[in-house]
Amino acid sequence: MEHYHETEATNKYNDALALYTTALSDDEVKAKTARIIEKFVDENDTEAVKKFLFSCIDLTTLKTEDSEESVLKFTERVNDFEDQYPDLKNVAAICVYPCFAKIVSQSLEVEEVAVACVSGGFPSSQTFTEVKVAETALALADGATEIDIVIPVGKFLSGDYEGMCDEIEEIKSICGERHLKVILETGALKSAENIMKASILAMYSGADFIKTSTGKQEPAATPEAAYVMCRAIKAYYEKTGRKIGFKPAGGINTVYDALIYYTIVKEVLGEEWLTNELFRIGTSRLANLLLSEIVGEEVKFF
Repeated sequence: MEHYHETEATNKYNDALALYTTALSDDEVKAKTARIIEKFVDENDTEAVKKFLFSCIDLTTLKTEDSEESVLKFTERVNDFEDQYPDLKNVAAICVYPCFAKIVSQSLEVEEVAVACVSGGFPSSQTFTEVKVAETALALADGATEIDIVIPVGKFLSGDYEGMCDEIEEIKSICGERHLKVILETGALKSAENIMKASILAMYSGADFIKTSTGKQEPAATPEAAYVMCRAIKAYYEKTGRKIGFKPAGGINTVYDALIYYTIVKEVLGEEWLTNELFRIGTSRLANLLLSEIVGEEVKFF
């Protein structure tokens, strides 16, 4: 009986995947991504786009040496930003470890900035589902308004789609209306086909956003992974009418990198995804770099 149940569940996920074209060619993805970059990035290199990108940043600190004191200072910079740059939109969120949710939510004075926490045994996702659920619930209770988790990559790669999807569903049910961003760790998935499948399964299980990487594993975000994930989001939207957000993260070190991701979103998903409700960038470095280009001189504000 147990075996029958397992087969039935596995079929459910295979049936879901069968609705989509998942057999992508890595070479073709590479060529199409390169074409988009070559053709369109330069036209997006404008001040307006950079201001928009700034407002999409999930300003992130995920260091081993983070402390209440350092996270408080980090949050106060976001509070101070409005006074210093009144005509610029603030970042979209501050992203921290769950144990710092309380300090951020208590000290953050900017209403439109979300409190995001990585959770679920981040970055490896290798712990008990019960621990992941508890960690998420604690972060939410302490004021987190968004949760970023990593898929159990090992489960996905070994074909245990049920194990992977059940976990996402369980964590999403704890989040309720609050956004759940699901990190695929695309560098570990290796192929375009795997990235496509993981994207669809994550969305099918309740992800509000899909995100490339933790930034703790190489390679982190790549334009090719972004292209595949945006294609998955588009195909999923066409089938279900649900708009899922996209977040590249990890290794976004230059303004040009950010412009590449903006361009891929614009060309694959279209203008309606160009809002910080559906597009985020996970980074710590990029804020000062974008600010410097917008202001026209080197700024080390954050």
